[in-house]
Amino acid sequence: MTQRHVKPAVQIDPAAIAQLARECSIEMNVQDVRDLDASRKFLPPGKKVYVSHLPKQTWRQTLEACREVAEAGFESVPHVPVRLLENERTLDEFLAKAVNESGVREVLLIAGDYPHPAGPYSTVADVLRTGTLGANGLRRISLAGHPEGHPRVAVAEIRRAEREKAQLAQEAGLETTFLTQFFFEAQPFLDWARELRADGVRARLVAGLAGPASIATLFRYAIRCGVGPSIRALGARPSSLVKLIGDHGPEHVMLDLADARANQEGLFDGVHLFCFGGFLRTCEWLKRVSEGNFKLDDQRGFVV
Repeated sequence: MTQRHVKPAVQIDPAAIAQLARECSIEMNVQDVRDLDASRKFLPPGKKVYVSHLPKQTWRQTLEACREVAEAGFESVPHVPVRLLENERTLDEFLAKAVNESGVREVLLIAGDYPHPAGPYSTVADVLRTGTLGANGLRRISLAGHPEGHPRVAVAEIRRAEREKAQLAQEAGLETTFLTQFFFEAQPFLDWARELRADGVRARLVAGLAGPASIATLFRYAIRCGVGPSIRALGARPSSLVKLIGDHGPEHVMLDLADARANQEGLFDGVHLFCFGGFLRTCEWLKRVSEGNFKLDDQRGFVV
C-alpha cells in the first residue's frame, strides 16, 4: 500500500513575518495622493513608496505625486516606463526635476508594455548605457524582475535582459534592486533568486506581492499583468484566506518567504506590496502585520 507523503509542519517565528512586513515597500498611484495624510497613521516615516506611471499619465503628474510623498515623510520611487520617453531631453529633464524638486533618490526603470517606443529607448538597458542617472545624482535604481516570465517575451530573452541590466547597473556604480512582478506562490520566486545568485548577481532581490483585495480584482490584475502559473493558487486557498471584509491577502506566500529568508540567508532581501487601488487598506494590513497583530493558523498561513 502506497503511503501518502505529508509535508511536515514548519514552525515559523512570527517575529520573522513581522520583520519582513516592517521592511516592506509599498506602491501607490497618483489618485492615492489624497490618502497620503491618512496613511501616516499606518506607515512609519521614511517608508519607501513607489509611484506608478499609468497610461496617459503625464510626467508632471508623477513628479507632483513624488513631491507629495516626500512632504508626507516617505521616500518616493517613481516608475519610469522608458518606451514613453520621447527623447533624451525628456529623460534628462524628468530626472533633474525628480531629484531637485521632488526629493527623489531612486527610480524604477521599466520598459513599459507599449508596442512601439515613443523615442530612442526600447529597453531599460538603452537608458542605463546613457549614464544619465548618475549625471543627475542618482546612486540607486530599481529594475523589474519576472520570475514567472512575461506573456509576450520569451523566457530566455527575459533572463538575458535581467543579467544585462544587472551588469550595466553595476558598471555604472548604481546600488540595484530587482523588484518582481507579483505572484501567488513563493517557489517560482525562490528558484529565480537562486539562479541569479548562482550567476553572481548581487543586486537586492525584492518579492512583489499582491496586497489585500477581492478575488475578482486579483484575477483581473493578474491576467492584465501576465502573472504566470502561480495564479492557480488564487483558486486553491481555503476559506480562511478571506480577511478584511472579504479581501484575500498575501499571508500564505509571505509566510513561505519568511521561512525561506530565515533558512537561506542572503537569498533575497525583502518584499513589496502592490495595492490595486486599495492603498489605505494595504497600509493598514501592513501596520497590523508589522506590529505582530496576527495569529498563525494550521493551514500554513496567518490570520490578521
